[in-house]
Amino acid sequence: MTSLRRHPRRGWFITLEGPEGAGKTSQATRLRDSALEAGVDVVLTREPGGTVLGERIREILLPLHIPGVTAQPTRPIDARTDALLFNAARAQLVAEVVEPALSSGRLVIATRFADSTLAYQGHGEGLPLDELRALERFATSGRKPDLTILLDLPPEVGLGRKARREHNRFESSFDLEFHRRVRNGFLALAREEPARFAVIDATRSADEVFADVLAATGRLPDLELVPPVEKGRRGAVAHTPSEPEARKVRIQR
Repeated sequence: MTSLRRHPRRGWFITLEGPEGAGKTSQATRLRDSALEAGVDVVLTREPGGTVLGERIREILLPLHIPGVTAQPTRPIDARTDALLFNAARAQLVAEVVEPALSSGRLVIATRFADSTLAYQGHGEGLPLDELRALERFATSGRKPDLTILLDLPPEVGLGRKARREHNRFESSFDLEFHRRVRNGFLALAREEPARFAVIDATRSADEVFADVLAATGRLPDLELVPPVEKGRRGAVAHTPSEPEARKVRIQR
């Protein structure tokens, strides 16, 4: 493996967002592995979680239900409580993990960040977006990702992928219409900040999706994640897509 290198600049912050079953964790792991192969010092984390406190909050917010093994969670959590707890975990993650890593020039990759709260508690559960944004600014001290990769797919597809696996509260306790609102919320956020978002069709194979994830990272200055043998391939993927291609991968520029 290539020896790790640090960069004489502030680091990079990449988040992966999307509806349930979009493949965020697997794509984030592949992205981390590509960074290590390229010699980039990288931190992979998740929301809620990534710290001792964050993981304890995760146990409250996202208790797992395994069909046929564990009882389905029945305790309701108010949407405002959701928003406050998610942002409490987020504040700790930013202070303990994200900011120190960025200050030392490292790449931070996170599955979910503040956009998930806007999509789920805002668009999905109906909380005022302006109040959620104010809470986000307080929790993160204004920290935003340099790049947000939105893995987009219909909720019917994503929930179908997870039907036989363990479920969290949002997968098992909310109806399909809620998940449609969440997906539309993510897409609305991407339209608001096209320079930050890369919207990628996640209905395709994991390899096809990952090729476009790597292409999207090419926007970030001084960051090279693709191993040398892949450079030619990335150059082919990263061009502005034609109309037929745009139906398969929508990379907002």
